Amino acid sequence: MKSEQIYQFKITLKDVKPSVWRQVLIPANSTFWELHVAIQDAMGWNDTHLHEFKVKDPGSGGMHRIGLPDNENEAGRETLPGWSVRIDQYFISVGTSANYWYDFGDDWMHIIKLEKILPREKGSSYPVCIGGERACPPEDCGGPWGYAELLEAISDENHERHDDILEWLGGGFDPEAFDPKAVSFTDAEERLKFVLENY
Repeated sequence: MKSEQIYQFKITLKDVKPSVWRQVLIPANSTFWELHVAIQDAMGWNDTHLHEFKVKDPGSGGMHRIGLPDNENEAGRETLPGWSVRIDQYFISVGTSANYWYDFGDDWMHIIKLEKILPREKGSSYPVCIGGERACPPEDCGGPWGYAELLEAISDENHERHDDILEWLGGGFDPEAFDPKAVSFTDAEERLKFVLENY
């Protein structure tokens, strides 16, 4: 069933300067899995690593982890399956925020904030990216600190790693490049089917 309410989220990558952020519209009755896929697509990540949301339960005030459940989780660190939990169970009012952690090695931390609750526009399809700034860092570049080093190296022809990093990047990288109109969203259901078959 289509939700008549649409959430406007701002997703900001932590520990990266200048700021990398996106604004996304997504139905309020979406699951955390659908939000995860929308974040991946809007940011420009490849979804090749694990992820986890850390959100406050509005009822108990306790913190919940939502993502891909892991049988090897340590005691007391249960992860709820993102495809079975709706975002409107946690994001109940404007200003609510949560943490989104992508790639447990590089540690890309994002802050997700509910900016607005809007009515669904007739004829519109969701999710949609309505704003943002700057390119997503390349996958596997070493997290925020590795990314800072990468930017330094590609901007300085005399840097000892300049040529190596440009070659690793495939020839070039524009950290300022981002066009919200160029964002296309993949089918969250299809991706979930693929993930569950290969998990």
